[in-house]
Amino acid sequence: MAKYVYDFSEGGMDQKDLLGGKGANLAEMTGLGMPVPPGFIISTDACRAFLAEGKEPAGLADEVGEHLARLEKERGKTLGDPDDPLLVSVRSGAKFSMPGMMETVLNVGLNDESVKGLAKVAGGDERFAYDSYRRLLQMFGSTVLGIESSEFAEVLDALKTQRGTKADLDLTADDLRGLVESYKDVIREHAGGDFPQDPREQLDMAVLAVFDSWNTDRARLYRRQEQIPDDLGTAVNICTMVYGNGGDDSGTGVAFTRDPATGAQGVYGDYLVNAQGEDVVAGIRNTVPLADLEQIDKAAYDELIDIMDRLEKHYKDLCDIEFTVEHGKLWMLQTRVGKRTAEAAFRIAHSFAEEGLIDLDEAVNRVTGAQLAQLMFPRFDDKAERHLIGEGMNASPGAAVGKAVFDSPTAVEWAAKGEDVILVRRTTTPDDLSGMVAATGILTSRGGKTSHAAVVARGMGRTCVCGADELEIDFEARKFTAADGTVIGEGDLISIDGTTGEIFEGAVEVMDSVVVRYFEGDETAAGDELVRAVTALMEHADGERRLAVRANADTPEDAARARRFGAQGIGLCRTEHMFLGDRRELVEHLILAETPEQQHEALDALLPLQREDFVGILEAMDGLPVTIRLIDPPLHEFLPDYTELAVRVAHEEEHGTDEPRTHKLLDAVKRLHEENPMLGLRGVRLGIVIPGLFKMQARAILEATAARIHEGGDPQPEIMIPLVAASQEFELMKAEVISVAGEVQKETNAKLAFKIGTMIELPRAVMVADKIAESAEFFSFGTNDLTQMTWGFSRDDVEASFFSTYLDKGIFPVSPFESLDVDGVGALVAMAVSKGRKVRPDLHLGVCGEHGGDPDSIHFFDSVGLDYVSCSPYRVPVARLEAGRSAGTGSDSR
Repeated sequence: MAKYVYDFSEGGMDQKDLLGGKGANLAEMTGLGMPVPPGFIISTDACRAFLAEGKEPAGLADEVGEHLARLEKERGKTLGDPDDPLLVSVRSGAKFSMPGMMETVLNVGLNDESVKGLAKVAGGDERFAYDSYRRLLQMFGSTVLGIESSEFAEVLDALKTQRGTKADLDLTADDLRGLVESYKDVIREHAGGDFPQDPREQLDMAVLAVFDSWNTDRARLYRRQEQIPDDLGTAVNICTMVYGNGGDDSGTGVAFTRDPATGAQGVYGDYLVNAQGEDVVAGIRNTVPLADLEQIDKAAYDELIDIMDRLEKHYKDLCDIEFTVEHGKLWMLQTRVGKRTAEAAFRIAHSFAEEGLIDLDEAVNRVTGAQLAQLMFPRFDDKAERHLIGEGMNASPGAAVGKAVFDSPTAVEWAAKGEDVILVRRTTTPDDLSGMVAATGILTSRGGKTSHAAVVARGMGRTCVCGADELEIDFEARKFTAADGTVIGEGDLISIDGTTGEIFEGAVEVMDSVVVRYFEGDETAAGDELVRAVTALMEHADGERRLAVRANADTPEDAARARRFGAQGIGLCRTEHMFLGDRRELVEHLILAETPEQQHEALDALLPLQREDFVGILEAMDGLPVTIRLIDPPLHEFLPDYTELAVRVAHEEEHGTDEPRTHKLLDAVKRLHEENPMLGLRGVRLGIVIPGLFKMQARAILEATAARIHEGGDPQPEIMIPLVAASQEFELMKAEVISVAGEVQKETNAKLAFKIGTMIELPRAVMVADKIAESAEFFSFGTNDLTQMTWGFSRDDVEASFFSTYLDKGIFPVSPFESLDVDGVGALVAMAVSKGRKVRPDLHLGVCGEHGGDPDSIHFFDSVGLDYVSCSPYRVPVARLEAGRSAGTGSDSR
């Protein structure tokens, strides 16, 4: 029979797949001799079996009973005993941390009799006992029985109002005894039965509720957001209760071995006197800084600091710790590798490497391209006008500007319309996750750096300010009032600074981050500690990576910026972008040409403009390869809109001011109209159908190359023919380019060196890649179109129509346009690589779709042997880092 239950003494930190992160770490701390309350773990195997079978797996109840009996023997008391009850907590614990997404039930084993025994062994402290019982009723009711937590909150608020207080601590033992009865009434009314008095029944129901919580909507949303697999399941941790709510010599807290916001060393965390752990995370009461514990209980503080140091050295990472002080005795309830901001990730990884705790390979593995992208986000301009209306705790850095909204459904609704929103709450709960995902920033009036809002925001990279307790939030009126009297209603713009904790009325102007300023060449940024960390890790990644990184750039300015950001060339220069703006009229002349002579005139007018563009780009990338794609989109995209033209023609006819050119344009739009232009006259087909078009572009490129050679430059153009599906198409166009090259060499007396290749963006091109490779010197995978063609949908149409449904139902783990569909599109890429290199072993291979800047996709492209990826200039540092991580140093860093 399968083994499902393990004592804390049986496991260790390397068994997260089986025991979950929380259980594995509790077992590890137990093995290190740290003060951990005894307990046992129900494995993820049991959860997966429960989810698969829809019922408790066979043998689990007996195993739990055996381990419970062993725990009772060790503690010298039995679960729920009326005289001296053993009480336990039941907590979830998946392999990857999912803060607040699944369920916890504390004080399991209390009932109408054992609550009296708890009071007796606590020295007659009835207030403590009934406070513990009402917490069990509230958690059990909402978690296990599915009652809305607001039902309990309303009863508690009404009692506090009746007693004229806002603080739970002001309620007396009699108040809490009455509250227990009121909570039992809530359960009876909404669950259709009484709260179970049998302690073992409580325990079994709580365990199954934790299993069930794996598939709640909020847990699924969190996993999708964090790209955590759905099939892992959660473990359940059964732990002897220790109490922080037993008086002023007790308390509970959360600690970090380094600042999770900045990575700085020091004493960081929150402590709450006379409270249980959920009070800290929920932000129900504002905490005091962890450093204050030294004055409150120096012995417990000193022991905690020693344990924090031991854990950081043992895990060789930032540790997030939950603890309780029970009548002066320190208990460790949890540790895990802590979530951190992007800034903290880089600073901590660099610091640990400098301290010799880890090597630079591991340091690069500790950071991600997504985190580097966050560091490149803008921040508020120091010189911008601003009206400060409040301050809170700097829980997650960044600069966020948006319209204030006061609940998650509104945040989701407005964000779906393209609005930037700031979610304003007293505290957030797991039910707010959808709004937190939708918002650009989160602002709460309660809680600290370890509250739910802070922890989740840091994990998602959202800007967050917590504990702005001077804000008076009125949810019914959908507004908040600042201490200076400023009133912010729903829809009003506010700005929050997650680095300083400041809150501003209106929109504050933003400026480039210090990391971007450094990449742009600002010498004043070089001394910044964060920049030093980023630079050190980037230099190591660059030294490790095999994959080159190029940029997509269409102008000399973009090319120069890409080079400053570390690009090793241009992987995609889109020539069609050069036909927009003032030059659109010249393209119209080409389309409206009625004779070969008129076509030549139009092409001759475009030639010098194109040549000038290419000279500038080749100069900016001198000495580096520049892949220039000949015109790709259908010609109708360069003409005015059909409806606009039809209205203009009708207006001219009505007023007798007919313009022949307008009529010609309308006729051309009708003539060029296609039902599905993505599959129509575009790419190489344009070059074949319109004589001289590709020749003109090739001549412009090669004349620019000759000009740069005469100027002493080192131009390295690569001419790319798009949308090739047959080798014959490519060979026709290649012959034209070679013919033009011969002419330009004679005319300029320059020795031209260039490559001719194609984009692989059609499934047929993949299937005949070996034939195309006989003539092509390079392939560049256009994964945007290849994705569309493989899936059989148009991106512009389907993203708005059914992508959200596909994501919700798990058909897509993530949009295939954001991260490469490895199983489908990736298989085609691998096939083309194999076919092409069998024919031409030195075939140069790259990718120029948006996937070239996506971290997960970069690892795949490296694995199948591409030579380079190409992405937007601002993504170049991200791609460089991920290429380094892919070269044997990178792995899952959750």
